[in-house]
Amino acid sequence: MRALWPIPRGRGHTLKNITIWAGSMALLFAASVQSAETLRYTVLMEGGTVGGYQTVTRESDGLTKVEFDFKDNGRGPTIKEEYRLAPDGTYATYRARGTSTFGAKIDETFTRKGSDARWKSTSDEGRQTLDGTALYNSLGGTPDSATVFLGALARRTDGKLPLIPTGTLTARKVGEAQVKRGAETRTVNLMMITGVGFSPQFVWSTNDASPRLFALIFPGYLKLIEEDWQDNGAALAALQQAAEAQALVDLEKRVAHPLPGVTLIRNARVFDSEKASLGEASDVYVYRGRISAVLPASAANQGADHVVDAGGRVLLPGLFDMHAHVERWQGGLHVAAGVTTVRDMANDNASLQDMIAEGDAGTLLFPRVVPAGFIEGESQYAARGGFVIKDLQGAKDAVDWYARHGYPQIKVYNSFPKEILRETIAYAHSRGLRVSGHVPAFLRAQDVVEQGYDEIQHVNQVLLNFFVTPKTDTRTLERFYLVAEKTAGLDFDSKPVQDFIELLKTHQTVIDPTVATFDFIRQRPGQLSQAYAAVADHLPPDVRRSLSVAEMNIPDEATAARYEKSYQKCIEFVGRLYRAGIPLVAGTDATPGFTLQRELELYVQAGLTPSQVLQIATWNGARYAKVLAERGSVTPGKVADLILVDGDPTRDISSIRKVAMVLKGDKAYYPSEIYTELGVKPFVEPLRFTEPAAAR
Repeated sequence: MRALWPIPRGRGHTLKNITIWAGSMALLFAASVQSAETLRYTVLMEGGTVGGYQTVTRESDGLTKVEFDFKDNGRGPTIKEEYRLAPDGTYATYRARGTSTFGAKIDETFTRKGSDARWKSTSDEGRQTLDGTALYNSLGGTPDSATVFLGALARRTDGKLPLIPTGTLTARKVGEAQVKRGAETRTVNLMMITGVGFSPQFVWSTNDASPRLFALIFPGYLKLIEEDWQDNGAALAALQQAAEAQALVDLEKRVAHPLPGVTLIRNARVFDSEKASLGEASDVYVYRGRISAVLPASAANQGADHVVDAGGRVLLPGLFDMHAHVERWQGGLHVAAGVTTVRDMANDNASLQDMIAEGDAGTLLFPRVVPAGFIEGESQYAARGGFVIKDLQGAKDAVDWYARHGYPQIKVYNSFPKEILRETIAYAHSRGLRVSGHVPAFLRAQDVVEQGYDEIQHVNQVLLNFFVTPKTDTRTLERFYLVAEKTAGLDFDSKPVQDFIELLKTHQTVIDPTVATFDFIRQRPGQLSQAYAAVADHLPPDVRRSLSVAEMNIPDEATAARYEKSYQKCIEFVGRLYRAGIPLVAGTDATPGFTLQRELELYVQAGLTPSQVLQIATWNGARYAKVLAERGSVTPGKVADLILVDGDPTRDISSIRKVAMVLKGDKAYYPSEIYTELGVKPFVEPLRFTEPAAAR
């Protein structure tokens, strides 16, 4: 997970994965002060534009007031907090009010009097009787609670800080830096925080008896840093990346199991992804990271150095998540879910290149990455990733850069100038690149199909075709609320809808629905997100709690019913597209692993068979990522990206969660080991390789 507040980037950085971080980690974003003065922070996006601010004022009576506002890509939270601290540095009283990234109301309170602690938010309320120190873990907070956390932890002698309602935080120093502002020099510490979310979090703190937040950095994306100290951001980001890299190298060493020589997967039922059918039991041999033979099952060993008896379990090609925004700490969630390839749909170019190199070198627990080159147009709503261009020459220069760096496609975004879209698409095609993306503002989906799009991202971008006017600015939250409001009443059998479906079929335009991530359009405060309901009991407690935080403003029962119907029709529409012969790919743009599993379930709900769905997640992924010659099927000569499932997902798609072993080239990974590292309760026991007696 990336953000400690709901950062409005691509959906992979804003919905449940970010909500999870925001909920479990809101207390790590704070910058209160130890005097009556106001302390200011600036949020700098990659490229230097200002994305927001935070001001923290501690008044003489001990009341701290925080104002936080952040916007990126037309979305973002606006929050005000007030709190008082107890003698042990934890909250005595706390209140947060405002709106979330997608417009949901934030109203959260906490009080503690003696041993009695009580809290209430729009999502939950509770009461605990406590002895000793414990810090309330806010669901809807600002980047202000890091100082509270750091200050409370500094008072602890055991190095641990219990949380309310549940959990324990720890922190240790992993780096140090000297920062300068003119002639002034200050020492700041890099702290690695564990105990919430799926992975460690990193924060820069002051180096004094009462530590507070100095900077919060997401390398390649943004920096929240104390005002007038911004010039230190690049150096701090580099030091932080080095510290994170070492932690990630250590993680990879703990969970990767190299398999030199010949590897045999015996007695496995192999899924034929090209034909969408399950075959008879087979023996699959792997040598030097590639499939060397697929033979009828037998008791013969054929000289294997490593053997696993699948016992009739289903062997599939590694899954593809065709809509991700990769981050270093997400790799474990992908791999544990059997996702061996992801298509990155928007990232900082330099950071993405580094991650791909680290994954290829085997120093990072990571899936293989197929990059899509992000191109956005300059505007007040522009998302700051990849290239942000102003004219046709800038767009062509961006296409050229991506072509030189081996990208198979580009992704066009919301603010891209519609006047130069057709020429940009043609130029990208002339360089051999596919073109996909959102529908730029003031256009309809049918316009971009006619102009040459090979693919459209997100079911909402497709359905907006029927709701927008030439004046509708889909760079705003309208691109979500229009679909929630109007899809319920859309007649899929009407001529405009049928004509549009025929247009998609004629052009063979691929659709990347990411329908699981749009579960948020129907979720109300206090309701468990259905995107995660099947796995909620396996997740860390703080993450599980955050899954009941709503993101849309749904004011009444009538609106809730309408939004629910709209979401169900989004699912239905995906099935109609498939049956009409329109290619689909399975992507998420949300929490890795878990939401791909949910995405596949929703395709079955839309009327596809489980085998058809598995074909989409394997063969189609490889085909439209342009790596079918290397991946996507269990075929001799291809890379040995394989998963063993403890169950039959061709009959029950939910069995896809029971991955017992992942083979990525010449390394085996056991999801149970990875999940344990990430605080997730495993779904199935591992199926381990052994060495035959003759090989010992």
